[in-house]
Amino acid sequence: MKRTQLYLDDNLWEALEIKSKVTGDSVSELVRQAVREKYTKDPQALLAALEQVQGIWADRDDMRDTDAYVRSLRRSNRTREHWGE
Repeated sequence: MKRTQLYLDDNLWEALEIKSKVTGDSVSELVRQAVREKYTKDPQALLAALEQVQGIWADRDDMRDTDAYVRSLRRSNRTREHWGE
C-alpha cells in the first residue's frame, strides 16, 4: 500500500467525517472506496466499452494508411539529417 496526501475543501471533509461516523469506516477508507469505485470498475464493463469504440474510424477515407505512413517515416532521411549523419 502506498501513502498519499490530499487537500480537501471544508465541505468535502465534513461530508467524509459525517459518513465516517455513520459507517464506522475511517476517512481514509472512504476515500479508498470512492477511488476504487470511480477508477477500477468492473473490468468486463471497461472491455465492453473499449470494444464499442474499436474500429470507430475504420470506414474513414480521409486518413492516411497508418502502415504506409510509418514505413515512409522509417525510410525518411529526416532522422539521420537531424543527428548530423
